[in-house]
Amino acid sequence: MVLTVKDMMQAANAVVERIDSKQAKELMGQGALLLDIRDAPELERTGRAVGSHHIPRGMLEFRADPELPSYDPELRMDRVIILHCASGGRAALAGKLLKDMGYLHIYNLGGFSDWVNGGGKAVGPMDSGM
Repeated sequence: MVLTVKDMMQAANAVVERIDSKQAKELMGQGALLLDIRDAPELERTGRAVGSHHIPRGMLEFRADPELPSYDPELRMDRVIILHCASGGRAALAGKLLKDMGYLHIYNLGGFSDWVNGGGKAVGPMDSGM
């Protein structure tokens, strides 16, 4: 059977709970990691959430696997991780991936604008030096 993006999104949304910025801030106050999975040019254009950690979506598997030298110790199987991207789609897919890899507490905040519109603090956009 061929898998479509619609199918993948349905599966992801079924297992990764969507939360709002208020819930995200509460969880961050308890030690949760806010993980921005957008690509670097997106962060350069729009800035980033204060307190967020950045791993581009394309590198997530390699940074999330503790068996690899590229593992990022900010990602711990038992740590609450709140993902966001630009609109929430990549965050949902990435959340399902992390759950499939054994991560226990994964949430989807949606997009960067959900963070900002919900009163989350942001920095940037980053100065490109030009």
